[in-house]
Amino acid sequence: MGITRINVKIRNPAEPHRVWEGQCLVDTGAIDCLIPRQHLEGIGLAPKGHRIYGLADGSSIRMDVTVGEIEILDEIVGGTIVYGPPNAEPLLGVTAMESAGVEVDPHNQTLNKLPSVRLRGFRL
Repeated sequence: MGITRINVKIRNPAEPHRVWEGQCLVDTGAIDCLIPRQHLEGIGLAPKGHRIYGLADGSSIRMDVTVGEIEILDEIVGGTIVYGPPNAEPLLGVTAMESAGVEVDPHNQTLNKLPSVRLRGFRL
């Protein structure tokens, strides 16, 4: 499996003209997105709380979180964004990808739009 990166926009919902745009590493092992703090503060987002996250080495860390709009492949979803350290690589977590209706193609190292977003248990 290769490394997949994609251009993502993070938007401040209260001030939609304030946007950070950059490349994110697609991380199917991460639930939430992670963006370096200075980029989130630069578009006027403030922490809304904190969460405890489990790291790959088995340790845990308490990190600030906020809520923002995440644009992936022209789809905009709301999601939890973690405040990363200044040198952190931005990460696109699986919750935002699923909400946007995209899936990872590990062979071509791309994200692809699904023909529809999954909504199980709903009947018309």
